[in-house]
Amino acid sequence: MQGHIERLCVERGLRMTGQRRVVARVLSEADDHPDAENVYRRASKLDAKISIATVYRTLRIFEDAGILQRLEFGDGRARFERAESDHHDHLIDSESGKVIEFQNEQLEQLQEKIAADLGFRLVGHRMELYGVPLHGARPSSDKDDSGNDGRD
Repeated sequence: MQGHIERLCVERGLRMTGQRRVVARVLSEADDHPDAENVYRRASKLDAKISIATVYRTLRIFEDAGILQRLEFGDGRARFERAESDHHDHLIDSESGKVIEFQNEQLEQLQEKIAADLGFRLVGHRMELYGVPLHGARPSSDKDDSGNDGRD
């Protein structure tokens, strides 16, 4: 059974080797924003012969094909998510590295208004908010991008 990422690869005419299929599967099953090291750790559990170099090359190929989007959250590691996912913004916990996806229609409308007020029609944007939990409380979310996602 093909995952979403693998289907996109086939639709876009990418040659799918066994190891590319493994990386595609890992990415299709990810519910976080894994970096290359996390993808490698997960992939090596499925194929012990896969190399970190193969993972990096495959991520680049998928990114160049418009299947993945590279995200930089200021922690020195590129993370990845599907490029065709529904629009959302990110809140990054500066203490743990956890990335929380959110959507807020009021915020979207405000961004459109700001662009219009400045004489522009908004065609896209990326928003990343950085914060720390209030009073040391951990926010409730099952998406942990700190590298400690329980699958490694």
